[in-house]
Amino acid sequence: MNSVLLTGASSGLGAALALAHARPGVTLHLSGRHTGRLDAVADACRDRGAEVFATALDVTDREAMADWVACSEACRPLDLVIANAGISAGTGGGGESIGQTRAIFAVNLDGVINTVMPALEPMRRRRRGRIGIMSSLAGFRGFPGAPAYCASKAAVRVWGEALRGELTADGVSVSVICPGFVVTPMTAVNRFKMPFLMPVEPAAAIIRRGLEQGRGRIAFPWPMHVLARLSGCLPSRLMDMLAEKMPKK
Repeated sequence: MNSVLLTGASSGLGAALALAHARPGVTLHLSGRHTGRLDAVADACRDRGAEVFATALDVTDREAMADWVACSEACRPLDLVIANAGISAGTGGGGESIGQTRAIFAVNLDGVINTVMPALEPMRRRRRGRIGIMSSLAGFRGFPGAPAYCASKAAVRVWGEALRGELTADGVSVSVICPGFVVTPMTAVNRFKMPFLMPVEPAAAIIRRGLEQGRGRIAFPWPMHVLARLSGCLPSRLMDMLAEKMPKK
């Protein structure tokens, strides 16, 4: 994969994914909302030998995203597009406000669509390309304290899984990425113990390998994946009882 486009690259898992793909012969098209942090990530990737184009951009801006993807595609046909940008809220025990709920769906759902859709047509024309969609293990069941976050991640997970089947005949591979807790600025604000918390670099390495292998679902760590799948199958009454004992964001 010599030409990679990645959103949410200015920090956290996005920055780690940019560095994981950075090497000689690779062109990286990186976006993020924070110019200073994005430029620092871009410089670190250049130090590893990659050619890097960094653009400060908001994934909720549909027209700007379409223009950016088109310009990146014109520079060098995209082999891999990773729709990674995402936000959460609710930390502090107050739940998700109306404004936070709308912002979460705008970034985590619309932002993914704004990233993926402009890339699909050129990939389908040349019958080659890979798409990575950042979901979460939280997308297997709605949990108290983060209903909008869970719902947004569930939406992109199911959408990505359906896209995979739809695009296989066109030569385009879609991978849905479902991490558990990873050490990032997003999880740093959590006030509860996070089971199986993973450093960001190994998480990025798992995702990179899964994308290279064309896996349909990249879910980790496996004990959390099992628990997430199980929680989605439990009866509502039992899940309600368990949810009362669970920590909330």
